Amino acid sequence: MNPEQLLYAKTHEWVHVESDASGARIATVGISAFALRSLTDLVFLELPEVGRQVRAGEAFGQVESVKAVSDLYSPVTGEVVAVNTGLVNQLERLSTDPYEFGWMVKIRMTEDADLSQLLDFAAYQRQCAEEEG
Repeated sequence: MNPEQLLYAKTHEWVHVESDASGARIATVGISAFALRSLTDLVFLELPEVGRQVRAGEAFGQVESVKAVSDLYSPVTGEVVAVNTGLVNQLERLSTDPYEFGWMVKIRMTEDADLSQLLDFAAYQRQCAEEEG
C-alpha cells in the first residue's frame, strides 16, 4: 500500500478502506513507519481476536518496545474480521514493511463517519514534523 494514499489517526495508526464482494467497507489497519521509528526495537505485540467489536478511538491491542508499551487504537468502528497473526512472531518485519506485511487487523466498518476524523498523508506528515520538534 502506498503511504500517500492512506488515512491516518492522530495516534499513528494507518487505514486503507475498500469494499468487499458483498459491498461491506473493510478497513485494513496498521501503524505508521513514523510510529515504528519512535518505538525502536519491538519485543511484543498483542492483537485482538476475530469477531471483537471495536469503536473508533478505543484500544484494540498493544505494542511493546524496549522503550515503552503503547496502546493500538482503532481508527474506525466495526467488527474485526481478520488478524495478521504472522506479525506476532515476525516483529522485525513490521518495522521494515509496515504498509504491506505490517497490516494488523481488518475491520468491517459500521460507521463511515469515523473516516472524517482521520488525516490525509500531508496533514499526517505535518503532525509528525511537529512531534519531532
